[in-house]
Amino acid sequence: MTSTHEPNPAGSSGSESVQLPSPTLWPLLLALGIALAATGLVTNNIVAIIGGVFALAGCVGWFLQVLPRERHETVPVAAKPVTIAVSRRKVARIGAVAEARPHRARLPLEIYPVSAGIKGGLAGAGAMALLAVLYGVASHHSIWYPINLLGAVVYAQTQVSTSEMEAFHLVLLVVATILHLTTSILVGLLYGALLPMLPRRPVILGGLFAPLVWTGLLYNILDIVDPALNQRIDWGWFLASQIAFGIVAGMVVVRQMRVPTWQFPLAARAGVETPGMMGEEHHS
Repeated sequence: MTSTHEPNPAGSSGSESVQLPSPTLWPLLLALGIALAATGLVTNNIVAIIGGVFALAGCVGWFLQVLPRERHETVPVAAKPVTIAVSRRKVARIGAVAEARPHRARLPLEIYPVSAGIKGGLAGAGAMALLAVLYGVASHHSIWYPINLLGAVVYAQTQVSTSEMEAFHLVLLVVATILHLTTSILVGLLYGALLPMLPRRPVILGGLFAPLVWTGLLYNILDIVDPALNQRIDWGWFLASQIAFGIVAGMVVVRQMRVPTWQFPLAARAGVETPGMMGEEHHS
């Protein structure tokens, strides 16, 4: 069904009008009747009869609305000036690298050093440990409970009572410390490698997206890796500690100074002939 534009007769203000189908409620009455008729099949015959009457009335009224000639109404259209605003963003240009051909630049041009990832991992480990200790004090009145819970991986096949988990154990402390520091440093190195590639707000993305993915992964495999931890873990506190780690580690990493990446591949740096990557030799 198409609308037609009709110009105003001579002497009018210059605005146009458009013909639209006249508004009608008959289609709604038809839909209501069909719905009542279908409902009556599983409820009561009276409901089905009422629905049939409504549907029949909707059909007749709708047909009279469009037959033998479709009814229209003329709606005036007021011309309104349209202002188009264009916003342009500045595009960052990749500068030419002194020792490499500009169109052969290897991305990213700058990365965070390994030390930035180690610093971020250690800082995030401290924030995560602080929240774990607060959880132990709040839930079990013992700072050793979360530490022993992490170190209980050495007792994965042994049932350990709650009282034993709340007591001090040197072996569990050493195991938990090694696990916590190793995992934190590895994740910090991963943050150092990924954050330069994130477009905007890397700390928020690293502090929210990564913890959610990591928590979801552990939720599905922790029963196999550490059954004792899986039975006693509080996932709310665990997710909060992961977010704290991500935010703190990300803030430490992004505050470090970036270093330029090697623009020549290893083969070119080793002196091996690499067509298309090494400069052309000019012979006189």
